[in-house]
Amino acid sequence: MKRDAFFDNAKLILIFFVVFGHMIQPFTDGSRSMYTLYTWIYTFHMPAFIFLAGFFAKGSGNKDYILKLAKKLILPYLIFQIVYTGYFFFIGKDGWMNGMFYPHWSLWFLFSLFSWHILLYGFKKIPPLLGMAIAVEIGIVVGYVSDIGHSFSLSRTFVFFPFFLAGYWLTKDHVQKWRTRRVREISLVIMGITAAVIAMFPEFSSGWLLGSKSYAVLGNPELGGIFRIGVYALAAIMTISVLSWVPSREFSITYLGRKTLYVYLLHGFFIQYFREADLFKVNTIFDVIGLGVLSALIVYLLSSRPIQIFTQPLIEGKAYLIKEKWNRWTKKDSTLPS
Repeated sequence: MKRDAFFDNAKLILIFFVVFGHMIQPFTDGSRSMYTLYTWIYTFHMPAFIFLAGFFAKGSGNKDYILKLAKKLILPYLIFQIVYTGYFFFIGKDGWMNGMFYPHWSLWFLFSLFSWHILLYGFKKIPPLLGMAIAVEIGIVVGYVSDIGHSFSLSRTFVFFPFFLAGYWLTKDHVQKWRTRRVREISLVIMGITAAVIAMFPEFSSGWLLGSKSYAVLGNPELGGIFRIGVYALAAIMTISVLSWVPSREFSITYLGRKTLYVYLLHGFFIQYFREADLFKVNTIFDVIGLGVLSALIVYLLSSRPIQIFTQPLIEGKAYLIKEKWNRWTKKDSTLPS
């Protein structure tokens, strides 16, 4: 079955924003422009990514699928939890020692992705609108529970599940309706207003967009549920706005969108080293552009064939790329004169 270039382009664009968002995060303190850019990215990049993950979960459900998913997600989670612990110790990062089920940094996504598939097993038996209403209500309620946080990625699992469930229920026809000229024109206004509002109210904590903290920690234990409803609405509108601009034609780099898991798991080695070494400063717009270019290069590098060959056993639990490479080498050597 031919791949749809739209979805590969979307994943490529979103993984760039993931890397770029992590790249600029250290420069948000004391800089309204950098904080605006960072927060603006976080209004959509993970909700959109999670929506796409749900879109491609339509074949989930049986026991064999869940076992295969555990191998695909939980095994690399455990491996990289150990690897990142050692790496963070090596570079001198504070808080390098985490429990096995207190995900390091971006590894929460693997644990949550597995959990969303488990939740989907029950939710797909519920009528879509009712299921979405229940998922949103759960996402709102968990914010009032202080004990639900980073451990087992519970908070993010429940908070972001509505986007995964929406991706599961929506079809290509639904997504296609977002890709009209009218929607794109409106989306420009929405994205511009969102950026302007963030710039006008820098006291708004980006923590509301991360889904990992309780309302008490975020400083509004009483009205936190209302805030989360607003965040849900904003994330949904921004996700539609951004996806409406994703091209549907295939480009020479479109194929990179098929290997976003490699980028997601491996880019932390670059980002965390850059942060600990304090390598970069942001003083001008050219510095920001430079970080954007560097982020794009990291995405390209970590999507490359050599990186896939050497890291596939850790990420996919397979080694067929190494075998293919070895077979090519041995076949080539056998053709040489003795």
